[in-house]
Amino acid sequence: MLSKSAAKAFFLGGTAVCAGAFVLLTFDTIQRVPAQTRSQNLSESAIRGKHLWDSNNCMGCHTILGEGAYYAPELTKVYERRGPSFIQSMLKDPEAMYPGQRKMKNYHFSDQEITDLTAFLKWIGEMDLNGFPPKPSIGPLSQAEQAPPSPNATASLRPKVFEQVCMACHSVQGQGGKVGPLLDGVGDRQTRDYLVQWLVDPVAVKPDSKMPKLPLSEADIQELADYLSQLKQQG
Repeated sequence: MLSKSAAKAFFLGGTAVCAGAFVLLTFDTIQRVPAQTRSQNLSESAIRGKHLWDSNNCMGCHTILGEGAYYAPELTKVYERRGPSFIQSMLKDPEAMYPGQRKMKNYHFSDQEITDLTAFLKWIGEMDLNGFPPKPSIGPLSQAEQAPPSPNATASLRPKVFEQVCMACHSVQGQGGKVGPLLDGVGDRQTRDYLVQWLVDPVAVKPDSKMPKLPLSEADIQELADYLSQLKQQG
C-alpha cells in the first residue's frame, strides 16, 4: 500500500510521462502530415472540390477518411476503385448511371465543379493512410453465378476502364452488375465498328437507350471495343 505522498508522486509522475508521450506523438504526427497527405499534389482544383464537398454536405451520406455517414458508399479510395470517368458520370447524372435505382440527388454540378470534385477525390485517394481503408476480401463466385467459360474472354485481360466503369452495370462470366445486359458473347452479336459507335454515344445509336453517354477518352473507347469484340461464346 502506497502512502499518500507516494501515491501523489506516482500520479503526478505518471501524468507527466503520459503528457510528454502525447506531446511527442503529436509532434511526430504533425511532422508526417505533409508527406503522408501528398500536400504537394493539393491543387487549386482539389481545394475547390473540398469546399464543394463541405458546402453540399456530402458527408451526410458518404464516409471519407473514416468520417461521415454510412448511408452511401465509402469514398476514400473511390478514384482508385472506379476511376475518373465513372465519378464524373455519377456527378453529372446519378439516375442515368443506375436508372430507377440510385437514391443520390442530382446536384446539377457544372463541368468545372465536377472536375474539381474529381480532383479532390483523386487527392484523397493518393494519401498514405497506412493501409486504410483495407481492401475488401471478395470470395470466389459460386458455380451458379459463373457463366460458361469463354476462351477469348479469359485470354484477354479486362481493361481497367472496363472494371472501373462498365462492370458497375454489366457482367462478364458472372462478375459485375445486373443493371445492363450481360456482355458474354457480345462479340458474336455486334461488330467492332458498332461497339465503337455505341461507346461514343449510345443514345445516338438507340434513342431510347438507358445507357448514358460516358466521358470516355478515344483511347478508352478503342481499348474497350477491342476487348468487347473478343467476347465470344464457345462453339
